[in-house]
Amino acid sequence: MSQASIAKKAELVEVVAEKMKAAASIVVVDARGLTVDQDTVLRRNLRESGVEYKVIKNSILRRAAEKAGLEGMENVFVGPTAVAFSNEDVIAPAKILNDFSKTAEALEIKGGAIEGAVASKEEIVALATLPNREGLLSMLLSVLQAPVRNVAYAVKAVAESKEGAA
Repeated sequence: MSQASIAKKAELVEVVAEKMKAAASIVVVDARGLTVDQDTVLRRNLRESGVEYKVIKNSILRRAAEKAGLEGMENVFVGPTAVAFSNEDVIAPAKILNDFSKTAEALEIKGGAIEGAVASKEEIVALATLPNREGLLSMLLSVLQAPVRNVAYAVKAVAESKEGAA
């Protein structure tokens, strides 16, 4: 192997390691067996959600994960591997890939990392069942509004009872 190709691979390991460090979540999948149309739709869905999706050699992924401090991920990098990185939304890659795997049986989630911690396949699937960021924010907002709404109803009821008595 030439010095140029070794240097190129070392640079690629650095780039992937930086992506792993910066990622809010990483989902590793086996996409072997997807048709071209399925792969195109999957990539489009991921891109629209701001998720970067790449097919990367396992040896590079192993070295990058080690550099990024993600020990324990090496057992996920076996066989054909594609990786989805998301820097903003923790749930997006897991949700998109999990939903897509229900219609495209060839897609298999292998595992990943959530905010710097290695996650199993089951944890990634559990993450996928959570609502997205907007859904969680709307739930929080409704919980915060409930006490104010209840006070308003109580004041209205008192006012109506006083009007009825007068």
